[in-house]
Amino acid sequence: MVNQQTIDIGFTHEDFAALLDQYDYHFNPGDVVAGTVFSLEPRGALIDIGAKTAAYIPIQEMSINRIETPDEVLQSNETREFYILSDENEEGQLTLSIRRIEYMRAWERVRQLKAEDATVRSSVFATNRGGALVRIEGLRGFIPGSHISTRKPKEDLVGEELPLKFLEVDEDRNRLVLSHRRALVERKMNRLELYEVVVGTVRGLKPYGAFIDIGGVSGLLHISEISHDHIDTPHSVFNVNDEVKVMIIDLDADRGRISLSTKQLEPEPGDMVKNPEIVYDKAEEMAALYREKMVQAHQPSEMTMDEEPVAATDDAEVETEEAVATAE
Repeated sequence: MVNQQTIDIGFTHEDFAALLDQYDYHFNPGDVVAGTVFSLEPRGALIDIGAKTAAYIPIQEMSINRIETPDEVLQSNETREFYILSDENEEGQLTLSIRRIEYMRAWERVRQLKAEDATVRSSVFATNRGGALVRIEGLRGFIPGSHISTRKPKEDLVGEELPLKFLEVDEDRNRLVLSHRRALVERKMNRLELYEVVVGTVRGLKPYGAFIDIGGVSGLLHISEISHDHIDTPHSVFNVNDEVKVMIIDLDADRGRISLSTKQLEPEPGDMVKNPEIVYDKAEEMAALYREKMVQAHQPSEMTMDEEPVAATDDAEVETEEAVATAE
């Protein structure tokens, strides 16, 4: 018969619990941790992140987009990153989020896209009195009505995909503002060339100049670039809806601005006032001469070692800058 005796190893249940506490991970809200899905529920899921109690992720925290069931995002035994959303509840259970991780990464991505001045495409999912709503990287973006470039009623834009440029990206204020107009202007401006002669239509007359539509984008023909002769008002030379030939003297894609000139196309000073048809007939010829002059003006001049470099100032460039300043 074998003697059975109890051996006291000096290790109690309390000691065991203390040991568990010693090696227990401490989780804090804001931490990103790895977790494994071990149970999908109708409105959430239980996740093993190494805590004493399984953590829980509600369905509304599973994605930056709206979903109906957890299995649209998660699968049993899948391991992935989770964001700790809140401290333990009374049962010692942590609440997790995937949406918060996607949200942070989406803002980082749109900041990068804006820095690159990228053009993105997105479909309009709703409109309101102020403009249209889209989603970029899962974030809700707004297109102000003044930056929607279409003749359609806003309501008809729902479901339509638009090219867009970023106007404002502000995560702190939750503001993501985009422009359809600027994307179109950039695309059309990329097809234009400096010193190119184009045909346009007068769409508006102001005291400081005429706005000319050239293929769907608007350029400014400043009053100082209409003629070498003095002009009191653009109305004395043009009427709205007049068809004109103009030369592009400045392209600013970043600001979406095009500066135009008929003055530099005049065979003789004052021809735009006396007989515009002469200017239009010889426009390409005069533009070629002007282009050649500009190329020569921007070539480095030959200098001896003793000569000091002199900055050359071109009258047309100065007047273009004045035109932009005046228009502002």
